[in-house]
Amino acid sequence: MSSYGKQTLNPSIRWAKLFNAQRLGSTKKAPVQDSARTSFHKDYDRLVFSHSFRQLNQKTQVHPLTNQLGIHTRLTHSLEVSCIGRSLGMMAAEKLHEKLGNGLPAGVSPADVGVIVQAACLAHDIGNPPFGHAGEYAIRDWFMHPDRQPVLQGLSSNEQLDLLAYEGNAQGFRLLARNEHHPDKGGMRLTCATLGAFMKYPWLATHSNSTYQSIHSGGISTKVQKFGCFYSEAAQLEELAACLHLPRSSQHDGFARHPLAYLLEAADDICYALIDLEDGINLNMLTYVDVAAIFYELIGERPSSIALPTQLSARQSLASLRARAMMRLVNTVTDAFVANSDTMLAGTLDGSLFAHCEANVQNGINQAKQLAREQIFNHPSKVRMELMANQCLHRLLDAFMPLAWTGNETTSASQSMSFEQQRLLRLLQPHLDEHRRVLSDNIYHNILNILDFVTGMNDHEAYRLAQELQGHWGTMV
Repeated sequence: MSSYGKQTLNPSIRWAKLFNAQRLGSTKKAPVQDSARTSFHKDYDRLVFSHSFRQLNQKTQVHPLTNQLGIHTRLTHSLEVSCIGRSLGMMAAEKLHEKLGNGLPAGVSPADVGVIVQAACLAHDIGNPPFGHAGEYAIRDWFMHPDRQPVLQGLSSNEQLDLLAYEGNAQGFRLLARNEHHPDKGGMRLTCATLGAFMKYPWLATHSNSTYQSIHSGGISTKVQKFGCFYSEAAQLEELAACLHLPRSSQHDGFARHPLAYLLEAADDICYALIDLEDGINLNMLTYVDVAAIFYELIGERPSSIALPTQLSARQSLASLRARAMMRLVNTVTDAFVANSDTMLAGTLDGSLFAHCEANVQNGINQAKQLAREQIFNHPSKVRMELMANQCLHRLLDAFMPLAWTGNETTSASQSMSFEQQRLLRLLQPHLDEHRRVLSDNIYHNILNILDFVTGMNDHEAYRLAQELQGHWGTMV
């Protein structure tokens, strides 16, 4: 075990390490934080002005390719999560300052902690493929098909599992640490503190899937679990963990979360419970009473009956209830953060911060998730759109992925390519050139480069290209 996994440092030094402003991938030392625009503020700015963040504007949050105005995209969702994350970070830091004997580390203010969490939240979905989670399922499904077995068998078990358990979280870390701004030279070069807060799952696919067995006819033998880093970025994960002195996980060979990652998770769940459900009302999947009942549970009130006030619209009434619920959740979650700070430092906290909150808060969050599963995620209109999304991504992967084993620059490979493959390679080439990459004899890296191309599209780009490849030139959805 590495020295930073033993965690012999006292809490004050540990927190100082966790707020490290060193930029991952950069050889320059972290500057002294002596200006109003700190390194963490620069992280936020880099994310806002990145291409990958802009692409979230037309990527699915819950409802793929909807034409209805006012429905959340990944971009609006990420902005809302970042606002809540900033409040959580600042309030948690203020309370932590009170608890620690010497207060927060020198040079670190509650505002700094707030912007670290804010930036991490802004990036938390940056690696999601088109069509949201439906896109992740489509990619996994494509690689699980028996036709892919001959190719997968030529890869290592680590490489196979990256594809069979494909994760937008891992794609996000790849974008931030490798692809954006400085390709293969540190990527966006965000601070280690921000990247640590971003990493909900600081481990490889093999770490969280230790019982996984090699694929055989019929598919994989165990259900895959979430992870946050592809094998291709394993070295960057080790470097990040060393910089932050993250402890090893008590459950596998990966690392325990950065404490601020729990705040990011909470901010995401709060948006899920308070805001995403409102889209269900706008799309006639949920009623005002369905959502208001959960808001009251989160506020801590249980009125004898729930009715829409005569002087307010449903949107206005829910906005008022949401503000009250949000205030209570931020206060409750930050209390739980400080109460469990020592356990988080040790890397042994079980569950999310909500698991350590009051019963009605836990109930409200669980009810929100249950309602979404029952009334939104299984709604016929969403199921139809997910089937379309699945077919769309399968069409793109059917077309482009064979280039991973036929499109390298050797003479024999280029001679064996069909006319269609040569044309597809021309479509892919600008992406490869921008990232200073080539298709080589390393099939695993070729596959990831093609996935970078496909998953970097927004919903509309993916839909349009899939239609064109199928010979359809109709009007865009």
